[in-house]
Amino acid sequence: MTRSPSPSSAPKPSPTPIPTPTTPTPTPTTPTSQPGIPVSVSVPSIGIDEQLIDLGIAADGTAQTPEDYSRAGWFATGGRPGQFGLPTVILGHVDSLDGPAVFFRLRDTAVGDSVAVGLQDGRTATYTVTAVDRYPKDDFPTFAVYGATPTDTLRLVTCGGEFDRAAGSYLDNIVVTAVRA
Repeated sequence: MTRSPSPSSAPKPSPTPIPTPTTPTPTPTTPTSQPGIPVSVSVPSIGIDEQLIDLGIAADGTAQTPEDYSRAGWFATGGRPGQFGLPTVILGHVDSLDGPAVFFRLRDTAVGDSVAVGLQDGRTATYTVTAVDRYPKDDFPTFAVYGATPTDTLRLVTCGGEFDRAAGSYLDNIVVTAVRA
């Protein structure tokens, strides 16, 4: 970490808008691929192996982020592994005043890397990274990240880019996209 913000300027997650209720509802799943509830995420190439918490919609209408910077969370009002229609979205922080957070190395993920999502029923959904993108928060492609997909898609989201000390937030978001292997 190359910055040392004062305690009053702790990095705060920038609100990430989520699709409105007009977002298309997910299409039915195939009988051989029933959706599961994600409980863990593992990205071996960057050393992530974490249990997930459930996240919802914050009071301001944006996607909730974990209060604990060391935890990652599943956006439970979105998609599930094994489901076509909406992506499974997992969010985590990049750092905190105490140092690196759960998704600190997410920016180092590469196309072709494997991501495993553990499911509540004991199964594992395996995905292959197809893109690692960085978007300015003031031009975040909400519907492209949270909206309908034709495949079983996973998205991992964190902050990135430069840190704006005045705003107490990073200027960008890192979005890793992966499809079911």
